[in-house]
Amino acid sequence: MRRRAFLAAAGALGVLGATPAFAGGRRVLHVRPGDSVQAAVDAVTGAGRTIVVHPGTYREVVNIPADKPGLTLLGATRDPRDAVIVFDRANGTRKPDGSGTYGTAGSATFTSAAPGLTVHGLTLANDWLRADHPDITGTQAVAAYVTGDRSSFTHVRLLAHQDTLFADTTDLTAFDRQYYRDCYIEGDVDFVFGRATAVFERCHFHTLDRDVAFKPEGMVFAPSTARANPHGFLALRGRVTSGAQDGAYKIARPWVPSYETTAWPSLVVRETELGPGIDAVAPYVDMREAYPWQSMRFREYRNTGPGAEITVPENRPQLTDTEAVSHTRAAYLGDWCP
Repeated sequence: MRRRAFLAAAGALGVLGATPAFAGGRRVLHVRPGDSVQAAVDAVTGAGRTIVVHPGTYREVVNIPADKPGLTLLGATRDPRDAVIVFDRANGTRKPDGSGTYGTAGSATFTSAAPGLTVHGLTLANDWLRADHPDITGTQAVAAYVTGDRSSFTHVRLLAHQDTLFADTTDLTAFDRQYYRDCYIEGDVDFVFGRATAVFERCHFHTLDRDVAFKPEGMVFAPSTARANPHGFLALRGRVTSGAQDGAYKIARPWVPSYETTAWPSLVVRETELGPGIDAVAPYVDMREAYPWQSMRFREYRNTGPGAEITVPENRPQLTDTEAVSHTRAAYLGDWCP
């Protein structure tokens, strides 16, 4: 099976089942090749623990439950390319016990419902490929499914194809906050999606080329913000690049899930460099006819680059200077300062 090039450079393969030991009685757990990151998570007791992941490729699924608050996962070298957590399953992958398929959320390599999570200097990836599984139609394959308030990711690489990052909340009425800074996120279809209040600061979004004969090839964002939530996704001071041809991608489309038909997706992209891969003429598109993007809370502010050219003003709703004051990191995160 074909694997991504980033895995070849990531080091030795982690072996499941080995349980690391606490170092010197401190609140720090070290994971090295031959250990399991999940075993380290399971060994954590109490709040405010740290798991240091040493260079290597850890092929496993990691699930951090809600009862592990304040957990920190830290790449030992701080270079996210050195420590990689990766697995390969999709929405339509059948469970080994025959009970059905995993579904979108269940396809995730990394899942966390823990409040106060911090992740720094790691790669989280799902290397499931459509070409290897032509019989599977549920092709969503999530790298990270994150819920829980005050989840912070810095210098993290998130790699997959469809539905890379599921930035969600613990339940339909929660306004859980997430913060991503200096992260690299790549994918093709709706690869940043969900209903969380999420701030993406200085992040690099990269769209992948798809072997399809139609446009758009995909969309960067697909928010599903709850109607009662004043804040959805905020991307600021970042950049969007593309491995596809010019104009092949949209900035976003709204996601109104069947289980939450009152959703009112919200996205603000501001002071961000939009490369030529973004369709400047019509950068937004509907997901379903019943929920046109024009009725959603989609706005831009002072973006630059060829993908940000305003050629058809009605297709590019802009914030005024006065409105922009309400769309900042502080406004979205409130009393939390990660």
